[in-house]
Amino acid sequence: MPSITPSYLYTFIALIAVSSLLVFSFIVYGDILRVSSEVKQLKNLMECIAVKSTELVTLTLATNATAEAYLQMPTTIGNKQYWLQLRNNSANAWVEGGFGNIPIKGTELRVYIPKEAVATGYYIGGHGAACLICDTNMGVPRVQLKNSS
Repeated sequence: MPSITPSYLYTFIALIAVSSLLVFSFIVYGDILRVSSEVKQLKNLMECIAVKSTELVTLTLATNATAEAYLQMPTTIGNKQYWLQLRNNSANAWVEGGFGNIPIKGTELRVYIPKEAVATGYYIGGHGAACLICDTNMGVPRVQLKNSS
């Protein structure tokens, strides 16, 4: 009789180990799905900023006037703070984005603006609407992104 009790104990320990592995794998899978949807929503916001920037640059170049647009943005994505930033080099302009409350350079999330422009400024989520201002300086369009507040 004493040999049967340890075998039940070993079986119970093995069941606990297998069920723990299953629970942890489902938790990781759920986290991966959540993160991928948050990144997709951030990319959608970046594309919205890029499209509106392109519209403003086209309007500014056609009319030689200053254009301004306000875009309503969510306060957070999921439960994370986010930021958007306009940057450029000599050939391209783009929108960068990331999670956190401090914009950093060189992120891998980029959406390019099809028009050549000088692009500056940043927006941190949760601080009102995003404000895009576009004007020209000697025929070169300049786009600035900032918080509306």
